[in-house]
Amino acid sequence: MASAVKVSALEHGLEIVQPQSLRDDAVIDRLLTARADALIVAAYGLLLPPAALEATRHGSINIHASLLPRWRGAAPIQRALLAGDSETGVSIMQMGAGLDTGPVYAQRRHAIAPEDDAGTLHDRLAQLGGDLLLEVLAAIERGEARAVPQPQSGATYAPKIDKAETWLRWDRPALELERAVRAFRPAPGASARLGGEALKIWRARVIAASGAPGSLLEYRDALHVACGEQALALEELQPAGGRRMSSAEFLRGRRIASDARFQ
Repeated sequence: MASAVKVSALEHGLEIVQPQSLRDDAVIDRLLTARADALIVAAYGLLLPPAALEATRHGSINIHASLLPRWRGAAPIQRALLAGDSETGVSIMQMGAGLDTGPVYAQRRHAIAPEDDAGTLHDRLAQLGGDLLLEVLAAIERGEARAVPQPQSGATYAPKIDKAETWLRWDRPALELERAVRAFRPAPGASARLGGEALKIWRARVIAASGAPGSLLEYRDALHVACGEQALALEELQPAGGRRMSSAEFLRGRRIASDARFQ
């Protein structure tokens, strides 16, 4: 699926170039020939080579979905949700040789709501970041923008999500697992196994209950699963190869063994 930037560029009749790598001399030559004012980077996930960083008049400017220096790296939105952060934001920064370590032109803070997931937060931060980028670019053009070095303290790293992380560990507190469900929604989804059957868990809430981690506390009209602390009520899930459904739909017509448990 084409990105919103590509769709808009095509609608305006702009040339689209999608190189496999920015380390190709021919690609750098095209950047230099374009005589662009700035190279704007969003969700690229890789370090730019020095030649690309210096190919435009104002250098390379990155839109990053966190309040730098917190959550440098590929998955700042998911990491903020997993950590239970109460707020995040966007940073407009001048790119350098390091990973999200360059000086920052501007930041905007944004609260994380209890119901937020990676999708809803991404969409709001994208709008916030786009608006802030336009302000920064206008200030750069007027000669009024100043990039400030990031603080030496408070830096954290947000590595990309590994598939192994998406499997829920029932010995962990229910609050952590509920955060994981939201952090991995809409993709790749939180994973679990019930009696050997692989499931995606799309919505869940913390409830005041206890039991052996992974054990079912209720499985007639709902799925309540004991965790290391408290329990998780699974509200929406998806069997492998099936559709998303409520717990009640999932349980309808199924025989759940009394000793069944989540692994």
